[in-house]
Amino acid sequence: MQVSRTALVGNLKTLKKVVGKKTKVACVIKANAYGHGILEVAKILEGKGADLFAVDNIKEAVLLKNSGIVTPILILGYLELADLKEAILSDFSFVGYNKETLGKIISLSLPKPAKIHLKLETGLNRQGVAQKEIPSFISTIKKAPGLLLEGISTHFANIEDTLDPSFAKSQLVRFKEGIALVRKSGLKPKYLHAAASAGAILYQDARFNMVRAGIALYGLWPSRETKIALNMRKKSLILKPALAWKSLVSQVREIKTGESVGYGRTWSAPRKSKIAVIPVGYSDGYDRKLSNSARVIIKGRFAPVIGRVAMNMIVADVTEIANVNVEDEVTLIGRSGVREITVDELAQKTDTINYEVVSRINPLLPRVIV
Repeated sequence: MQVSRTALVGNLKTLKKVVGKKTKVACVIKANAYGHGILEVAKILEGKGADLFAVDNIKEAVLLKNSGIVTPILILGYLELADLKEAILSDFSFVGYNKETLGKIISLSLPKPAKIHLKLETGLNRQGVAQKEIPSFISTIKKAPGLLLEGISTHFANIEDTLDPSFAKSQLVRFKEGIALVRKSGLKPKYLHAAASAGAILYQDARFNMVRAGIALYGLWPSRETKIALNMRKKSLILKPALAWKSLVSQVREIKTGESVGYGRTWSAPRKSKIAVIPVGYSDGYDRKLSNSARVIIKGRFAPVIGRVAMNMIVADVTEIANVNVEDEVTLIGRSGVREITVDELAQKTDTINYEVVSRINPLLPRVIV
């Protein structure tokens, strides 16, 4: 796995320019930085404009802290009650939406306050505090010295899957109503954030004073609709993919006409063929749905993946490519010469989204900064 320092830093700079100087950017590096390598990405972006690092859980937060990362860390996912003490004493911020969480924090009576981002439910119906419950949460927070309301957040349900922003706008209305309730109580949260990548790119009203940059940080568009919506406004944005996935040829063989390749004998040679074995499979995150449908790049030319993707191996037809040798480079994602295989191409072939393609790449594969 190759991760481009230039692309990551450039994408962050681009996003910061889009949202403006008054808006902070929390770099979302959960799920192993969307498959790019959490430590590698954090070390690249620290001091390069990342105002916060957002992770999913305390394990990711502790990993960053123990690796010397000093940028503030926000935990977006569920924080178990048993982990609250460690999170607070480690100075991690985290989202809050359960009375049980607040009660546990109060009972701990720790020497420093819990930095909570109150997550409001505005339409996604996952984590969140319903509007009717906001006054009760405000009352609890105001009474407890161990609770510091550092931020208020929400998350859009349908901002990147459609060209119709009406539901997102209704969520913004509810979010602003929630903010007004909190401010009326006298609480003054430092951060207000609703937008992830699509919202940050498309809607100025959704930026508030912080956005959460995830998929776009890695040079990938949140969706086709996001790009179309931006183009409809006669605006453009250049994002550069930060990840390339490379492997190598482990064996080159010739097979006869009619001989089959791989489990289930799903591909048979229509002619005398030359095949290249590549030591990558679904255990590495190369989806089994890519069987007989994907392509790789070898010596600057496309080669079709033939037969089923196995746990640790795929096979490519290199009959039309001259002089293929053991340990020649194989490009699974990325550019080689004038040709390129994009994350979105693999997502389309596997009937999923680019988020899933990259986040499922095995974390045990080395990430090399280039």
